[in-house]
Order: sequence, then C-alpha cells, then structure tokens
Amino acid sequence: MATINNQSLWQQHFPEFITANEAGLNSLMYAAKLVELSAGQHVFYAGDACEQYLLVLQGSVKAQIISKNGREMLLYRVGAGETCVLTTSCLMSGDDYPAEGIAENTVFAFSISSHAFYRCMEQSAFFREFVFKKFSARLSSVIGLLEDVTFTAIDARLSKTLLSENKDTISLTHQELATTLGTAREVISRHLKHFESLGWVSLKRGTVTLLNTTALMELAKKY
Repeated sequence: MATINNQSLWQQHFPEFITANEAGLNSLMYAAKLVELSAGQHVFYAGDACEQYLLVLQGSVKAQIISKNGREMLLYRVGAGETCVLTTSCLMSGDDYPAEGIAENTVFAFSISSHAFYRCMEQSAFFREFVFKKFSARLSSVIGLLEDVTFTAIDARLSKTLLSENKDTISLTHQELATTLGTAREVISRHLKHFESLGWVSLKRGTVTLLNTTALMELAKKY
C-alpha cells in the first residue's frame, strides 16, 4: 500500500483518520495535497463551483456574504481542525458557492479533490460520520447567528462580541466589528460612542478598551 502523504501532519491534526485504519480513508489521505494560503487570499468567491474539500491545519478562513450595496457580514470562521459548512453543502448539492472565503492569516490545509471526497463518502463510514458531524455543528452555529441577527438588539450583540474577545483592550476597527455583526460601520460607531459616554469603554483608533464589563454583561443578558 502507498505511504500516506504528510502522515505526521495527519497524526498531529487529525489522528482519528490514522486510527480509523480504513482503506478508503487511507486512499483519501494519500490523495490529499498540502496547500498554503497567504493572508487576504480568496479561498473561494461567490458563484464559484466547489471542487475542493479543505481540512484546515493552521490559520483561519472567514466565510462572509456581501450585499449588493457592499455591506459585509461574517458568517463564521474555519480554524485548525475544522471544515467549511458551505464547502460541504456545495459538494453535496452541486450548487455554486453563495458566499466568499478569505484567509485571515497564513493558512495551511489539506486539499481534497471533489472526486476523492465523493469516493471516500461512498467507501468510508468513518468519513461520512466525520463530514456530517462537522456539518451539523457548524450549521447550528450559523442558525444561532441568524437568530441573533433577527431577534437580538444590536447593542446587546455588540456587548457580547466585545466580551467574547476575553481581553481588556481589543484591536478591532469599527468596520471589522460591523462585518462581524452584519451591520453598517456607522451603526457600530454610534453604539460604541454611546458606550463611551456611559463610561463602559474607551475608544482609540483601531482599539476598544473595556472599562465596565459588568455593565456590558448586564446589557448582553437583557435580550
């Protein structure tokens, strides 16, 4: 049998693939290619056909949608050990990508051709379970995001986002926060200035310093 490509990387990042010891899975690992994506590089564009299944080893890819007027909304990030729900959906449905994926930093990933993906889905019970578990977990998070966007006030969502960074000084611009929350930069700026007037945060160019996390937590809990 041919030696699995980059076996040490599989062992480090996806050890369950090694221990499953299935012929179909071994063929997939042998066919996988190690790819490097630079920061800012598009992994896919809206309207692209899906031809590769990526398993991220290092770095982060953000999936986002852009409205006709140019407003961006972050759907999710794909980090180490994760896969992209849009890619899985497009591979299984045959549809084109409805959004775009961009490398946020240097990304290393295993790239698996659509042919190898389909073949392994047919041959490997382990791989089918892996794909659907990853798909379900990510889909749940996207549904949670849609619920937040639809039912939660923007000031509460902004509070949650600031607190989720788990640090006192956050290096995010108003535009980056707007993209994450799926709203306009002006809306974020207005709410941050209101938070600042209440003494909850301190604003400087490109940073937000949290001064009253208790108040922010209380606001986040209201909705």
